[in-house]
Amino acid sequence: MIKLKQLESLLQDVDVFEKPKIQFEQYPTSAHIASRMLYTAQSMYDDIEDKIVADLGCGCGVLSIGANQLGALYNFAFDIDDDALEICRENMEGFEIENMDLIKVDVETLTLRDKVDTVFMNPPFGTKTHKGIDMVFLKKAIDISTRAVYSLHKTSTREHIFKKAKEWGVSCEVVAELRYDIPAMYKFHKKKSVDIQVDFLRFAHPDQE
Repeated sequence: MIKLKQLESLLQDVDVFEKPKIQFEQYPTSAHIASRMLYTAQSMYDDIEDKIVADLGCGCGVLSIGANQLGALYNFAFDIDDDALEICRENMEGFEIENMDLIKVDVETLTLRDKVDTVFMNPPFGTKTHKGIDMVFLKKAIDISTRAVYSLHKTSTREHIFKKAKEWGVSCEVVAELRYDIPAMYKFHKKKSVDIQVDFLRFAHPDQE
């Protein structure tokens, strides 16, 4: 397995949004955070290598590409936005990745014939336009996976998320507490960047705890 620093260095070459769309809350997942999410999932839980992996709201594809670099058997990258998928496709070609499908879909209507092993995502927090969309993403991720879901959520929603996880029959653990730096990308941003307290969470199906 490649080392963490090597993975982060590789992911710094992933192109990101030139014109992010606020309606989709398009904030790129930094190489620093993405590499740590993925490296932890593989080194501590063996949830990537030789597994079928999905990325919900893939954006420019940093989580999918990172999973590929850690030995995922196959990747499915889902997003609602054509422009994001085009950047993701260009990134995929730049890394010469062939075992990956890019699929345009609204996560709310996503159905899969066969489930995947593991889901990674940095879902929209639902703070600006679509309240509760983070939980829609999370429920879908749990429904389409058989092993685990790795996701980023605002620390302020932790209690609610733990309650829902119990309802949905999965375990939930805080793998790490992060400070998510959101750069000033939109006109309504008054500051150069904003730090948000974020939980890196792992949700595991009953036989994968």
